Amino acid sequence: MAGLALDTLRKTYSGGVDAVRGVSLDVPDGAFCVLVGPSGCGKSTVLRMIAGLETVTSGAITIGGRVVNDVEPADRDIAMVFQNYALYPHMRVYDNLAYGLRNRGTPKAEIETRVTDAARLLGLEAMLTRYPRQLSGGQRQRVAMGRAIVRKPQVFLFDEPLSNLDAKLRVQMRVEIRRLQRQLGVTTVYVTHDQVEAMTMADRLVVMNGGQIEQVGTPIEIYRRPATRYVATFMGSPPMNILSAEAVDGGVRIDGTVVPVDGLTPGTAVEAGIRPEDLRIAEDGLPFRVAFVEELGATRLLHGPLAGTDVAVQVPAGSATQEGDTVRLAIDASALHLFDPATGRRLAQG
Repeated sequence: MAGLALDTLRKTYSGGVDAVRGVSLDVPDGAFCVLVGPSGCGKSTVLRMIAGLETVTSGAITIGGRVVNDVEPADRDIAMVFQNYALYPHMRVYDNLAYGLRNRGTPKAEIETRVTDAARLLGLEAMLTRYPRQLSGGQRQRVAMGRAIVRKPQVFLFDEPLSNLDAKLRVQMRVEIRRLQRQLGVTTVYVTHDQVEAMTMADRLVVMNGGQIEQVGTPIEIYRRPATRYVATFMGSPPMNILSAEAVDGGVRIDGTVVPVDGLTPGTAVEAGIRPEDLRIAEDGLPFRVAFVEELGATRLLHGPLAGTDVAVQVPAGSATQEGDTVRLAIDASALHLFDPATGRRLAQG
């Protein structure tokens, strides 16, 4: 197995369009690294450069200590799983799994062993004689994964592999992919726009925006201490609420209420972030009129204006609050995230 390193990676297309702008990243051997961000943020371009499907404008890609910028895709010792499965429709499952090995001149006995092992690992033994058209979406995705597994690469690359599946199957497949990765111990880079998918699968999470990395960390580090307003509002469902505020002596003032915070210069404009689950109904606090309620089963989301901004408040399923009610919301200082309105960067809190 091998680690992966990106050093100041850039991709500029004709016309001066910068798709990737100086991305540097270390993925340790055996890690499951997820690149997450909206469409157009550069995450898939980074993945395609690692795979050798896009040329590198500048910077370096290192796999297992070897710079691979000029190495052909087939010689990089990587395996890629695509969003659309990329199976050969005229070949049975067995031949789809064996195809790459045959092209490499792998002995027949070894092909048989690798295909059989991968099929057993993925629960495909009963499907080896079927054609892709005879499989469900989840089964096709397993075949695509099996084709990567039989190659025994140094690095797995996944490009939004679950986006074509229904919600229930996505949950099942992300558990299976994570289990397989841990069992095989192969360094993995996984691209998705789904932040729930990213949070549940990654042990190293990379949030991208505008061709650059906004933050790298564990999912819980990024959720609990986002480095920027962008990360704060992108990671989390529903997203973090952002309120206008002002630094005053002893804290920050939000719509007339002062929340105690140390270390800020009085008179400074700030943005105060608070997650929906960290707002609580109390006897004292900011007035909040419930505009509508979302019933989510285990919890409820109350929506309405707070300090001039539409926010979401997460409450237990048993909460009696209804549409049209006016309540008061308390803000715990320890749950407050403060950002610079100009730069979007996180502000240090005393």
